[in-house]
Amino acid sequence: MNTKYIFVTGGVVSSLGKGLTAASIGTLLENRGLKVALQKFDPYLNVDPGTMSPFQHGEVYVLDDGAETDLDLGHYERFTNCKLTRLNNLTSGRVYLNVIENERAGKYLGKTVQVIPHITDEIQRRIQDVAAQSKADVVITEIGGTTGDIEGLPFLEAIREFALEVGYNNALFVHVTYVPYIRAAGELKTKPTQQSVAKLREIGITPHILVCRCDRPLDKDLRQKISLFCNVPVEAVIEEKDVDHSIYEVPLMLQRERVDEIICKLLRLDVPLADMTHWQEIIRKLIAPQHRVRIGVVGKYIDLQDAYKSVYEAIIHGGVANDCGVEIVKVDAEEIEKDGPDRILKGLGGILVPGGFGERGIEGKIMAARFARENKVPYLGLCLGMQIACIEFGRSVLKLEGAHSQEFKSDAPHLVIDLQEAQKKVTKMGGTMRLGSQETQLKQGSQAARLYGAFVVHERHRHRYEFNNDYRQRFEAAGMVFSGTTPDGGLVELIELPDHPFFMACQFHPEFLSKPHKPHPLFKGFIGAAHAKMHQR
Repeated sequence: MNTKYIFVTGGVVSSLGKGLTAASIGTLLENRGLKVALQKFDPYLNVDPGTMSPFQHGEVYVLDDGAETDLDLGHYERFTNCKLTRLNNLTSGRVYLNVIENERAGKYLGKTVQVIPHITDEIQRRIQDVAAQSKADVVITEIGGTTGDIEGLPFLEAIREFALEVGYNNALFVHVTYVPYIRAAGELKTKPTQQSVAKLREIGITPHILVCRCDRPLDKDLRQKISLFCNVPVEAVIEEKDVDHSIYEVPLMLQRERVDEIICKLLRLDVPLADMTHWQEIIRKLIAPQHRVRIGVVGKYIDLQDAYKSVYEAIIHGGVANDCGVEIVKVDAEEIEKDGPDRILKGLGGILVPGGFGERGIEGKIMAARFARENKVPYLGLCLGMQIACIEFGRSVLKLEGAHSQEFKSDAPHLVIDLQEAQKKVTKMGGTMRLGSQETQLKQGSQAARLYGAFVVHERHRHRYEFNNDYRQRFEAAGMVFSGTTPDGGLVELIELPDHPFFMACQFHPEFLSKPHKPHPLFKGFIGAAHAKMHQR
């Protein structure tokens, strides 16, 4: 079968959920027995999001091969079984960099280098590369940004040309748009959608399917109006209403709207209906769980929902594994510094300290780790969260006055966290950390080995600093167990405290490998311990 292509664009406003829509379509097609690959094209000029602030971009999602990518690739991997690589995320910066490097190398044989065809050809080459590498039946490509943005025009032109080349029944366009409710008028308005589709058609793209984001149902008359003015069959005007409980409801919502059926008809895919029984059970556990637990996430980007996106999702997955509804309590580390941990953290079933960079809020996170350790509250530290736990243990248990990380206080008397040897000569910021999937050996008899059910695991990393091995014997003598290391034993990957209900921290990012139907073992164990802690009360 020839590879089929679906292009997902967005209009009216940003943050409509194009990534969730693309991932949900992937879920439905995958459950029809098709092999699916997803990719994201971003119009910004950064080569990748690795150097961007969470305030600008949200979290940086890391792949097995070390690629620092857009957070939507997290949705793709959580919703489907596809394994993504650096080929699956492309920015304008990367496109222009490749073209300029080719020009400097003389690969264009002296021709004038232009947006068309050189930039658009480079974009199309990436679509072909993903299709070839993945050998997927269907490649779904999400175009970032909003239709009408000047920086997105080369991508839209590239996919227009590409669809023309592969031919009818081999490519289709899904346009995600917004149908706002105007309170003063008391009705939903279709004009923004009409204008957005008109803008697309000016470029030469006519959507086959319109996914209409709205906060209330679209009635028959509205669908017919959108169909008439946007030149889309009425059955292809899809309602995508705000979900009541979880983003994992979106695939089921689109299935009810028969999106996968329409896609298969347009692309001439003769495949069975999607069996979403397992997905329905996930939703049941999210809507009507048997248990409840409160988890505090102590960070410094707490006001930004996307800054810890994968962490929040992995916590929810851990809840699904325990049939436990999770209330995530977002705790600003700086508030702990001002008011102390007792009032803020009291009553939580578990405390999680995620990764991050920069000194702001560090002391508050250290206080949270101490509160969890001393009060036997389940604790899970991720990346920086592990380093925080080590600093706190060094100060409080080993009495290493002034123990700190070189990242935050290079002249501290006890640098229990040090810069990796391989990082000491690094001068460039982007793509230079310890990145991607690395092997970890787990200690026999450890809690980590019991949770994983294995002694060798592979986890994704994104860090420059590590535990200072000069202090290793002292920490072990005081009761800390280094339950995971690199195969040569040189780098500490996992720590735990055996005299605690659950006190674990890892240098890697387990949240990147968690899925709703395959919760990560560390999050499953953490939520289970947190529920047990709250049940004791």
